[in-house]
Amino acid sequence: MEKKHILMVDDDPMILRFVSANLQARGYEVTTAEDGESALRMVKDSSPDLVILDILMPGIDGFEVCRRLREWSQIPILVLTAIGETNARWQLMQLGASDYMSKPFDIADLLKRVRRLLEASPANHRAG
Repeated sequence: MEKKHILMVDDDPMILRFVSANLQARGYEVTTAEDGESALRMVKDSSPDLVILDILMPGIDGFEVCRRLREWSQIPILVLTAIGETNARWQLMQLGASDYMSKPFDIADLLKRVRRLLEASPANHRAG
Protein backbone atom coordinates (compact mmCIF):
# COMPACT_ATOMS: atom_id res chain seq x y z
CA MET A 1 0.00 0.00 0.00
CA GLU A 2 1.30 3.45 -0.96
CA LYS A 3 2.15 5.87 1.86
CA LYS A 4 -0.31 8.71 2.28
CA HIS A 5 1.27 12.13 1.82
CA ILE A 6 0.36 14.93 4.24
CA LEU A 7 1.28 18.59 3.90
CA MET A 8 1.65 20.23 7.32
CA VAL A 9 1.42 24.05 7.19
CA ASP A 10 2.30 26.12 10.27
CA ASP A 11 4.63 29.02 10.98
CA ASP A 12 5.64 27.53 14.35
CA PRO A 13 8.67 25.22 13.85
CA MET A 14 7.98 23.36 17.11
CA ILE A 15 4.44 22.45 16.00
CA LEU A 16 5.75 21.41 12.57
CA ARG A 17 8.35 19.10 14.13
CA PHE A 18 5.99 17.64 16.75
CA VAL A 19 3.12 16.87 14.37
CA SER A 20 5.42 15.70 11.56
CA ALA A 21 7.28 13.30 13.86
CA ASN A 22 4.02 11.79 15.09
CA LEU A 23 2.64 11.40 11.57
CA GLN A 24 5.89 9.88 10.27
CA ALA A 25 5.94 7.44 13.20
CA ARG A 26 2.58 6.18 11.94
CA GLY A 27 3.83 5.65 8.40
CA TYR A 28 2.76 8.86 6.69
CA GLU A 29 4.98 10.81 4.32
CA VAL A 30 5.07 14.42 5.56
CA THR A 31 6.05 17.63 3.80
CA THR A 32 6.06 20.94 5.67
CA ALA A 33 5.47 24.57 4.77
CA GLU A 34 5.79 27.64 6.99
CA ASP A 35 3.54 30.01 5.05
CA GLY A 36 0.50 30.06 2.81
CA GLU A 37 2.32 30.86 -0.41
CA SER A 38 4.62 27.85 -0.02
CA ALA A 39 1.64 25.67 0.89
CA LEU A 40 -0.26 26.54 -2.29
CA ARG A 41 2.83 25.87 -4.42
CA MET A 42 3.48 22.53 -2.68
CA VAL A 43 -0.10 21.34 -3.16
CA LYS A 44 0.15 22.06 -6.89
CA ASP A 45 3.60 20.46 -7.19
CA SER A 46 3.19 17.35 -5.04
CA SER A 47 -0.58 16.68 -4.75
CA PRO A 48 -0.67 15.58 -1.09
CA ASP A 49 -3.56 13.47 0.19
CA LEU A 50 -4.35 15.85 3.08
CA VAL A 51 -3.42 19.35 4.26
CA ILE A 52 -3.14 20.24 7.95
CA LEU A 53 -3.43 24.02 7.94
CA ASP A 54 -2.77 26.75 10.49
CA ILE A 55 -4.68 30.01 10.07
CA LEU A 56 -2.50 32.70 11.64
CA MET A 57 0.54 32.87 9.36
CA PRO A 58 2.51 35.69 7.76
CA GLY A 59 1.58 36.66 4.20
CA ILE A 60 -1.26 34.55 2.85
CA ASP A 61 -3.23 33.33 5.88
CA GLY A 62 -5.03 30.03 6.25
CA PHE A 63 -8.42 31.49 5.33
CA GLU A 64 -7.06 32.53 1.94
CA VAL A 65 -5.18 29.24 1.44
CA CYS A 66 -8.41 27.33 2.10
CA ARG A 67 -10.38 29.55 -0.30
CA ARG A 68 -7.78 29.23 -3.09
CA LEU A 69 -7.43 25.47 -2.71
CA ARG A 70 -11.18 25.05 -3.08
CA GLU A 71 -11.06 26.83 -6.44
CA TRP A 72 -9.36 23.79 -8.01
CA SER A 73 -9.05 20.95 -5.49
CA GLN A 74 -11.15 18.83 -3.16
CA ILE A 75 -8.17 17.79 -1.02
CA PRO A 76 -9.19 17.30 2.63
CA ILE A 77 -8.16 20.26 4.81
CA LEU A 78 -7.80 19.83 8.58
CA VAL A 79 -7.49 23.25 10.20
CA LEU A 80 -5.28 23.30 13.31
CA THR A 81 -5.26 26.77 14.83
CA ALA A 82 -5.13 28.88 17.98
CA ILE A 83 -8.29 30.67 16.84
CA GLY A 84 -11.04 29.08 18.90
CA GLU A 85 -13.85 31.48 18.03
CA THR A 86 -17.08 29.99 16.71
CA ASN A 87 -17.27 32.61 13.96
CA ALA A 88 -13.83 31.65 12.62
CA ARG A 89 -14.78 27.97 12.68
CA TRP A 90 -17.99 28.69 10.77
CA GLN A 91 -16.12 30.83 8.22
CA LEU A 92 -13.54 28.08 7.63
CA MET A 93 -16.21 25.45 7.12
CA GLN A 94 -17.95 27.78 4.64
CA LEU A 95 -14.62 28.12 2.79
CA GLY A 96 -14.39 24.33 2.50
CA ALA A 97 -12.35 23.11 5.47
CA SER A 98 -13.02 19.43 6.16
CA ASP A 99 -12.39 19.54 9.92
CA TYR A 100 -11.23 21.98 12.60
CA MET A 101 -9.15 21.62 15.77
CA SER A 102 -8.12 24.31 18.25
CA LYS A 103 -4.64 24.60 19.76
CA PRO A 104 -3.63 23.36 22.22
CA PHE A 105 -4.63 19.97 20.86
CA ASP A 106 -4.44 16.30 21.76
CA ILE A 107 -2.12 14.46 19.35
CA ALA A 108 -4.15 11.24 19.60
CA ASP A 109 -7.27 13.14 18.54
CA LEU A 110 -5.39 14.76 15.66
CA LEU A 111 -4.15 11.36 14.44
CA LYS A 112 -7.69 9.92 14.56
CA ARG A 113 -9.03 12.84 12.54
CA VAL A 114 -6.24 12.48 9.98
CA ARG A 115 -7.02 8.78 9.56
CA ARG A 116 -10.77 9.47 9.25
CA LEU A 117 -10.28 12.18 6.62
CA LEU A 118 -7.90 10.03 4.57
CA GLU A 119 -10.24 7.04 4.68
CA ALA A 120 -13.19 9.17 3.55
CA SER A 121 -11.27 10.92 0.78
CA PRO A 122 -11.31 9.97 -2.90
CA ALA A 123 -7.94 9.05 -4.40
CA ASN A 124 -7.76 12.02 -6.76
CA HIS A 125 -8.50 15.47 -5.36
CA ARG A 126 -7.81 17.67 -8.36
CA ALA A 127 -10.76 19.18 -10.10
CA GLY A 128 -11.17 18.14 -13.72
